[in-house]
Amino acid sequence: MTTIKDRLIGRLERKEAVIGIVGLGYVGLPLMLRYSEIGYRVLGIDIDAGKVEKLNAGRSYIEHIDSERVARARDAGFEATTDFSRVAEADALILCVPTPLNKYREPDISFVIGTVDALKGHLREGQVISLESTTYPGTTEEELLPRIEESGLAVGESLFLVYSPEREDPGNPDFETRTIPKVVGGHTPACREAGVALYRPAIDQVVPLSSTRAAEMTKLLENIHRAVNIGLVNEMKIVADRMGIDIFEVVDAAATKPFGFTPYYPGPGLGGHCIPIDPFYLTWKAREYGLHTRFIELSGEINQAMPDYVVGKLIEGLNQHGRALKGSRVLVLGIAYKKNVDDMRESPSVHIMERIRDRGAEVAYSDPHVPVFPPMREHHFELESVPLTPTTLAEYDAVVLATDHDRFDYDMIRAHAQLIVDTRGIYRGESEDRVIKA
Repeated sequence: MTTIKDRLIGRLERKEAVIGIVGLGYVGLPLMLRYSEIGYRVLGIDIDAGKVEKLNAGRSYIEHIDSERVARARDAGFEATTDFSRVAEADALILCVPTPLNKYREPDISFVIGTVDALKGHLREGQVISLESTTYPGTTEEELLPRIEESGLAVGESLFLVYSPEREDPGNPDFETRTIPKVVGGHTPACREAGVALYRPAIDQVVPLSSTRAAEMTKLLENIHRAVNIGLVNEMKIVADRMGIDIFEVVDAAATKPFGFTPYYPGPGLGGHCIPIDPFYLTWKAREYGLHTRFIELSGEINQAMPDYVVGKLIEGLNQHGRALKGSRVLVLGIAYKKNVDDMRESPSVHIMERIRDRGAEVAYSDPHVPVFPPMREHHFELESVPLTPTTLAEYDAVVLATDHDRFDYDMIRAHAQLIVDTRGIYRGESEDRVIKA
């Protein structure tokens, strides 16, 4: 006898299934494009009417994603909507909504809960639901499962629930959605089978796990590993600076070891959705089990202190030139969280800008990828990107190189800036007074 699960898997394998993507941002939009390009009909759902309008017009709102790809998806049947009642049209629902931290640095899964509450009245049998948002172990079982079961559908029999963490790296030319292996954990073995069937046609390698909790923990381990190592090298930077040693020279040298060392480079702090946030998700959940994650929390403290360290180096450099920070004009170069993208999520540059402003300086920014400072939940600046020319560089008392975009002319910056605070090691090896290593 053919089961509900078998029918769903068959539809997925034959590409007859409709794929629903809920949340069309840096994670959801690439997924939508991938499924559309391999022959699925895709329905996109987002609460942002502006995004929906642009996508239905065939336009992208993410810099590294071409509008041509969006237009092709639209012509192939993709449609975006703000109407959550249409989820019944989809055989698969992939949830890609934000999971930030609240003002107490605690997990805020209100977007996940709100999304599931909006969906649950419209679910039907024969669907697979996959949560991709970063979260703490237990979220899928503790928050999604009971809400979905309110619909009267038996998870694992009539409807299938999985957790499959996103692994997008915006702007990275070496990887794309298809080539990044996909971890999938199901609430039951049948759920896992449905999840694997959902992702196998779109992703080169699918990695099944025993449970949603294991998949949730996998995501946290990946990014906490990176956060801890960046915290280590940021602390090493401070020590090396005090000793008069260039930490970038040291990391480059250590990276020549062909085994047992992975290079991580220091910077002005952590940015992006995952790395600054994931450690707090695990430390928060660990307290429920009476555990104190000291090692992880220490790295978080070090990384969070980096914007203050950068501003301290700025003050030091201005003092050497007979100026105070208060009343100075400071230009921050690069406000995206990483090079060559327009992604502002958790960018340390914004924290640096706020600290400069709060200390009485006039702050401006230049970023070829962010022409206007965007609306953000916790930060606000009425600023536009300053064109980077010899004249504008000379007008500022200092420039803080916060994000090392390839489109910056670093020779011009060095030639015309009065003072450079270099947080990215662009001017490694430079010994002149105008370059401050931070």
